[in-house]
Amino acid sequence: MTEYTTVSIPKDLAERVDDTIEGTSFSSTSDLVRFLLRSIVIQYQREGELTEAEFEDIAAQLADLGYLDR
Repeated sequence: MTEYTTVSIPKDLAERVDDTIEGTSFSSTSDLVRFLLRSIVIQYQREGELTEAEFEDIAAQLADLGYLDR
C-alpha cells in the first residue's frame, strides 16, 4: 500500500491548476503535481543530476504554465 504526504500550495495557484486541467486526463491537482514531480525525478535519475540550467528551464516551463510564480 502506498503512503502519502500532503504538499501545500496557495489557493490561487490551486484554482489556476483546476482551470488548467479541466478537459485533460488529470482528474485533480494532486494528479498533475504527481505527474510533474515524477517527470522531474525521472529526468534527474536518467542524467545523474539536473544542471542549474536544466532546473531553470523546468522552472520557466512551470511558470509559463502558471504553476510557479516568478
